[in-house]
Order: sequence, then structure tokens, then C-alpha cells
Amino acid sequence: SPWKAVLLLLSPPAFSTGCARCAKDRRLRQKRAISERQLTRYFVDQRKVRVVGGQGGDGGHSFHSEPRKVFGGPDGGNGGDGGHVIFKADQQMKSLSSVFRFYQGFHGERGGSKNCYGANGAHMYVKVPVGTLVKEDGEVVADLTQHGEEYIAAHGGAGGRGNRFFLSNENRAPKFFTPGEPGQERVLHLELKTTAHAGLVGFPNAGKSSLLRAISRAKPAVAAYPFTTLNPHVGIVHYQDYEQVAVADIPGLIQGAHQNRGLGMAFLKHIERCRFLLYVLDLSVPQPWSQLQDLKYELEAYEKGLSERPCVVVGNKVDLAQSRINLALLREQVAERVIAVSALTGDNLEELLLHLRELYDTFVKTEQSQGQSPVKW
Repeated sequence: SPWKAVLLLLSPPAFSTGCARCAKDRRLRQKRAISERQLTRYFVDQRKVRVVGGQGGDGGHSFHSEPRKVFGGPDGGNGGDGGHVIFKADQQMKSLSSVFRFYQGFHGERGGSKNCYGANGAHMYVKVPVGTLVKEDGEVVADLTQHGEEYIAAHGGAGGRGNRFFLSNENRAPKFFTPGEPGQERVLHLELKTTAHAGLVGFPNAGKSSLLRAISRAKPAVAAYPFTTLNPHVGIVHYQDYEQVAVADIPGLIQGAHQNRGLGMAFLKHIERCRFLLYVLDLSVPQPWSQLQDLKYELEAYEKGLSERPCVVVGNKVDLAQSRINLALLREQVAERVIAVSALTGDNLEELLLHLRELYDTFVKTEQSQGQSPVKW
């Protein structure tokens, strides 16, 4: 039939009838390769945010117009209020990396005729992790400790008055109205009270990033030069009973860090927010116990009692020959438990993971005995 012939002409052929040499290359373009360093999203536990409330809408200016009603009078409605900027605690959020540096509420609409009020501006909600401190000029103005808790960071401006509002016996035809008020503007500092359960503390090139790679799925940058890690990274250690322990790779400290040398106090704050510490020592250097003494001195000089938190000493790079000799000397010099591991080969990581779980269970029991809810990841 003629219709069948038309359908055959319109339907695409089952195979290509063109020349292979003349056919265009229809292959999909391959995505540009992104380096691992660009893919890495580091942990952020402090952020400076500028918030501005939405501006209120202007009042309306109009007069009622209707046939056979010459003097209808003013009917300009009030403007809508501007929207607030609200911080809302969300237990799904674990870092401040997704919080932008500027937020502004939505503006209110202008008042309309026939006494119609302008719509209020929608509120701007900013999700922050549970345990976020909101500071202004160094003072804590809010502590978001519960899921769903909210704090109005910037109030929206009030809407303006329409000319209908100014109607009086003295003035039956007011022509003036008020504009909307600007929103509140503030500069706030957000800080997390808790960075992670455990913090890896050590000098540069001690192998903290390699150790975090070995025990979790985190992928911090690893290189053979000091100060490879410039921002903290958090890895999650999963156990068979579905418990998750967060371990933070703190950037390397140097002597005099409490005096703001090297990476300074900004990273001592990361250690301050960890519940228990893992001192990572390089066993291949001479006298590795001196590293532990220097690290504890820096922590104690920054905050008294910080070095007395529950801890374990992790001797890294035990796969080297010199490290085995220094391991025996290290255990004689220090009173803390020493766990010798190799982040490169994975030797003895099981003992470290078991002791890490013991520290976590002790922390949970201590928090529950004090009537507090432990931080869960």
C-alpha cells in the first residue's frame, strides 16, 4: 500500500549505508580527566559568613477608580516584609564546606491597588551541622545542638506603608507612602564544636595522610615533602555493627605552633575539637620519642589539659629496618601504649582499628553517663 511505502521511507535503516571513511565521528566526547587533588573535598570546621536580610517592599500608591464614584479614596496596600536568613541544624551535614560566604533573604513585594498587600519575601534557610557555634565579634550568639534547631541570623526589613494607611479626617486623599526598610546585615563566624572523634596528631611527613588512606576511604594528598596537607580531612572507619568512627587528618605541627608558627593556631583548634588523639610518630628518625614530647608540649602550651586526653601512640613506617630498632627504644621511653603499623604495607592495622573502637566505646559511655548524647556520624 502507499502508506506502507511512506513508512518504509521514513523509518531509519537498520545499518549504515554511507561510506565508512566519509562518516562523521559520532563518538561521545570523553570527560576531561580530573586529578585526585581536585576531586578531594577537604573538611571545613569554620567559616566567615556575611548575611543580609531581604528588603521590605514599598507601600502602594493608588486611588480607587470606579464608574459613578469620583472620589473613591486611596487604596494603596502595604508592602510585604523581607525574608529572614535562618541557620538550621541538620544532622546530615557534617562539614561547613557547603556553606557559602554570603547569603541574602528574598525581598518583599510592593503593595498593590485595591488595598492589596504585597507578598512577604521567602526565608533563606542555610543548613549547618549539628554542634555549630555562631559567633559575632568573638561572642557566642547561638549554639545549635539539636537537629532542626533554628537561629535567625539576619532579620528581613519591614514592608512600607501604602497611602491607604495615612487616610485621616484631616487628609482624605494622601499621596505619600513609605518605602520598605532594608534588611539586617551581619558578619558571623561559624565554628564546629566537634571536628571528629579521633585526631591524627604528628609532625610533617609522619605519615598521617597515608594512615588515613589505609583505614578509611578518604583520599588526602600524599607526597614526599612537608606540609602536604594544608586543610583537615576526615575519614570514616566502618565497623561490622554499623558504628562509624570519624578520624581527622590534622595538618602537621612544628615546634612553636602555639606561638602561631608554621600553620599556627588555626590547626591547633582542629585538635581541640577531637575527643581522643592518635599521636603518629615516624619510627625511622632518630629518637622518635622526642616527637611525642614536643607534640604534647605544643598541645599543653595551647590549652592546659589538651595533652591529657585519651590517646594512643602510633609508630608508623615499621616496614623500614631502622624503625624496628627504634620501636623497642620507644616502648622503653614512653608510658602510653605503642601500636606499630605501616600505612604503606598495611601491617598491624587490625590492632589499631580494635584499639580505636575501644577509645570510641569509652567516649560513648562517658558521654551517656554525663547525660549527653554522643556525636554520631
